[in-house]
Amino acid sequence: MDRDLVVAAQRGDQAAFVDLVRFRGGRFFAIAHRILRDVDRAEDALQEALVIAWRDLPSLRDPDRFDAWVHRLLTNVCIAEAGRERKRISNLYVLPVDDPAAPDEFLGIADRDQLDRGFQRLKPDERAILVLRHFVGYEPTEIAELLGISAGTIRSRLHHAHRAMRAALEADARAAVVGGTSR
Repeated sequence: MDRDLVVAAQRGDQAAFVDLVRFRGGRFFAIAHRILRDVDRAEDALQEALVIAWRDLPSLRDPDRFDAWVHRLLTNVCIAEAGRERKRISNLYVLPVDDPAAPDEFLGIADRDQLDRGFQRLKPDERAILVLRHFVGYEPTEIAELLGISAGTIRSRLHHAHRAMRAALEADARAAVVGGTSR
Protein backbone atom coordinates (compact mmCIF):
# COMPACT_ATOMS: atom_id res chain seq x y z
CA MET A 1 0.00 0.00 0.00
CA ASP A 2 1.29 3.50 -0.88
CA ARG A 3 0.36 4.91 2.51
CA ASP A 4 2.70 2.40 4.14
CA LEU A 5 5.51 3.45 1.78
CA VAL A 6 4.92 7.12 2.56
CA VAL A 7 4.94 6.49 6.31
CA ALA A 8 8.11 4.41 6.00
CA ALA A 9 9.76 7.13 3.91
CA GLN A 10 8.72 9.75 6.47
CA ARG A 11 10.64 7.72 9.04
CA GLY A 12 13.78 7.87 6.88
CA ASP A 13 13.44 4.68 4.81
CA GLN A 14 15.23 5.62 1.57
CA ALA A 15 14.15 2.43 -0.20
CA ALA A 16 10.49 3.28 0.46
CA PHE A 17 11.01 6.77 -0.99
CA VAL A 18 12.74 5.30 -4.04
CA ASP A 19 9.76 2.96 -4.55
CA LEU A 20 7.33 5.86 -4.28
CA VAL A 21 9.26 7.86 -6.85
CA ARG A 22 9.85 4.87 -9.15
CA PHE A 23 6.11 4.28 -9.54
CA ARG A 24 5.38 7.96 -10.17
CA GLY A 25 8.55 9.27 -11.78
CA GLY A 26 7.30 9.14 -15.36
CA ARG A 27 4.15 11.04 -14.47
CA PHE A 28 6.12 13.61 -12.47
CA PHE A 29 8.54 14.11 -15.37
CA ALA A 30 5.65 14.51 -17.82
CA ILE A 31 4.17 17.27 -15.66
CA ALA A 32 7.52 19.09 -15.43
CA HIS A 33 8.14 18.73 -19.16
CA ARG A 34 4.70 20.01 -20.08
CA ILE A 35 5.22 23.09 -17.92
CA LEU A 36 8.83 23.84 -18.90
CA ARG A 37 8.83 22.52 -22.50
CA ASP A 38 12.47 21.50 -22.21
CA VAL A 39 13.79 18.05 -21.28
CA ASP A 40 16.92 19.24 -19.46
CA ARG A 41 15.08 21.88 -17.45
CA ALA A 42 12.30 19.40 -16.63
CA GLU A 43 14.86 16.90 -15.36
CA ASP A 44 16.52 19.60 -13.24
CA ALA A 45 13.19 20.74 -11.81
CA LEU A 46 12.10 17.19 -11.05
CA GLN A 47 15.38 16.44 -9.30
CA GLU A 48 15.11 19.61 -7.24
CA ALA A 49 11.49 18.85 -6.32
CA LEU A 50 12.38 15.32 -5.25
CA VAL A 51 15.26 16.58 -3.09
CA ILE A 52 12.85 18.99 -1.40
CA ALA A 53 10.27 16.21 -1.05
CA TRP A 54 12.77 13.93 0.66
CA ARG A 55 13.95 16.71 2.96
CA ASP A 56 10.44 17.88 3.89
CA LEU A 57 8.63 14.53 3.85
CA PRO A 58 8.54 14.21 7.65
CA SER A 59 6.41 17.40 7.74
CA LEU A 60 3.71 15.90 5.46
CA ARG A 61 0.70 15.59 7.76
CA ASP A 62 -1.49 13.34 5.61
CA PRO A 63 0.37 10.47 3.91
CA ASP A 64 -2.64 9.95 1.62
CA ARG A 65 -1.94 13.39 0.08
CA PHE A 66 1.60 12.48 -1.03
CA ASP A 67 0.86 12.80 -4.76
CA ALA A 68 -0.88 16.17 -4.42
CA TRP A 69 1.91 17.39 -2.15
CA VAL A 70 4.62 16.44 -4.67
CA HIS A 71 2.55 17.95 -7.51
CA ARG A 72 2.51 21.21 -5.57
CA LEU A 73 6.27 21.11 -4.94
CA LEU A 74 6.96 20.23 -8.56
CA THR A 75 4.69 22.93 -9.95
CA ASN A 76 6.30 25.60 -7.77
CA VAL A 77 9.81 24.44 -8.70
CA CYS A 78 8.88 24.45 -12.40
CA ILE A 79 7.50 27.98 -12.24
CA ALA A 80 10.66 29.14 -10.44
CA GLU A 81 12.84 27.28 -12.98
CA ALA A 82 11.01 28.93 -15.87
CA GLY A 83 11.78 32.33 -14.39
CA ARG A 84 15.51 31.74 -14.32
CA GLU A 85 17.57 33.10 -17.16
CA ARG A 86 18.94 30.36 -19.34
CA LYS A 87 20.13 30.07 -22.86
CA ARG A 88 17.17 28.89 -24.84
CA ILE A 89 17.68 26.25 -27.48
CA SER A 90 14.71 25.31 -29.59
CA ASN A 91 14.23 21.56 -29.63
CA LEU A 92 11.32 19.50 -30.80
CA TYR A 93 10.40 16.58 -28.61
CA VAL A 94 7.62 14.21 -29.45
CA LEU A 95 5.56 13.47 -26.36
CA PRO A 96 3.71 10.19 -26.01
CA VAL A 97 0.01 10.46 -26.66
CA ASP A 98 -2.04 9.76 -23.55
CA ASP A 99 -5.22 8.96 -25.46
CA PRO A 100 -5.74 6.83 -28.56
CA ALA A 101 -4.52 8.50 -31.74
CA ALA A 102 -7.04 10.18 -34.03
CA PRO A 103 -8.05 8.20 -37.12
CA ASP A 104 -6.13 10.64 -39.34
CA GLU A 105 -2.61 10.36 -37.91
CA PHE A 106 -1.20 13.27 -39.92
CA LEU A 107 -3.99 15.58 -38.79
CA GLY A 108 -3.37 14.50 -35.18
CA ILE A 109 0.34 15.28 -35.49
CA ALA A 110 -0.38 18.69 -37.02
CA ASP A 111 -2.87 19.47 -34.25
CA ARG A 112 -0.41 18.45 -31.52
CA ASP A 113 2.30 20.53 -33.19
CA GLN A 114 -0.03 23.53 -33.32
CA LEU A 115 -1.00 23.06 -29.65
CA ASP A 116 2.67 22.74 -28.70
CA ARG A 117 3.52 26.01 -30.46
CA GLY A 118 0.60 27.71 -28.73
CA PHE A 119 1.65 26.27 -25.38
CA GLN A 120 5.18 27.64 -25.90
CA ARG A 121 3.76 31.16 -26.08
CA LEU A 122 2.14 30.95 -22.65
CA LYS A 123 3.72 32.15 -19.42
CA PRO A 124 4.96 29.36 -17.12
CA ASP A 125 2.21 29.93 -14.55
CA GLU A 126 -0.42 29.69 -17.32
CA ARG A 127 1.13 26.44 -18.56
CA ALA A 128 1.26 25.11 -15.00
CA ILE A 129 -2.42 25.69 -14.31
CA LEU A 130 -3.43 24.17 -17.66
CA VAL A 131 -1.24 21.12 -17.01
CA LEU A 132 -2.71 20.63 -13.53
CA ARG A 133 -6.26 20.95 -14.88
CA HIS A 134 -6.11 19.11 -18.22
CA PHE A 135 -3.16 16.72 -17.93
CA VAL A 136 -3.22 15.79 -14.25
CA GLY A 137 -7.01 16.16 -14.08
CA TYR A 138 -7.37 18.24 -10.94
CA GLU A 139 -10.58 20.20 -10.42
CA PRO A 140 -10.17 23.96 -9.78
CA THR A 141 -10.88 23.46 -6.07
CA GLU A 142 -8.14 20.84 -5.89
CA ILE A 143 -5.69 23.14 -7.70
CA ALA A 144 -6.61 25.91 -5.25
CA GLU A 145 -5.86 23.65 -2.30
CA LEU A 146 -2.68 22.39 -3.95
CA LEU A 147 -1.28 25.88 -4.62
CA GLY A 148 -2.71 27.57 -1.53
CA ILE A 149 -4.79 30.02 -3.56
CA SER A 150 -8.54 30.65 -3.43
CA ALA A 151 -10.75 28.62 -5.77
CA GLY A 152 -12.08 31.84 -7.33
CA THR A 153 -8.55 32.96 -8.16
CA ILE A 154 -7.82 29.58 -9.73
CA ARG A 155 -10.98 29.76 -11.86
CA SER A 156 -10.00 33.26 -12.96
CA ARG A 157 -6.44 32.20 -13.78
CA LEU A 158 -7.73 29.14 -15.61
CA HIS A 159 -10.07 31.35 -17.64
CA HIS A 160 -7.20 33.71 -18.50
CA ALA A 161 -4.91 30.78 -19.37
CA HIS A 162 -7.56 29.40 -21.75
CA ARG A 163 -7.94 32.84 -23.34
CA ALA A 164 -4.16 33.15 -23.68
CA MET A 165 -3.98 29.72 -25.28
CA ARG A 166 -6.72 30.64 -27.78
CA ALA A 167 -4.91 33.89 -28.56
CA ALA A 168 -1.62 32.02 -29.02
CA LEU A 169 -3.26 29.52 -31.38
CA GLU A 170 -4.89 32.33 -33.36
CA ALA A 171 -1.57 34.19 -33.59
CA ASP A 172 0.11 31.02 -34.79
CA ALA A 173 -2.60 30.54 -37.42
CA ARG A 174 -2.20 34.15 -38.60
CA ALA A 175 1.58 33.71 -38.80
CA ALA A 176 1.09 30.59 -40.92
CA VAL A 177 -1.16 32.47 -43.35
CA VAL A 178 1.17 35.51 -43.55
CA GLY A 179 4.19 33.26 -43.98
CA GLY A 180 2.49 31.61 -46.94
CA THR A 181 2.35 28.18 -45.39
CA SER A 182 -0.66 26.17 -44.56
CA ARG A 183 -0.57 23.85 -41.59
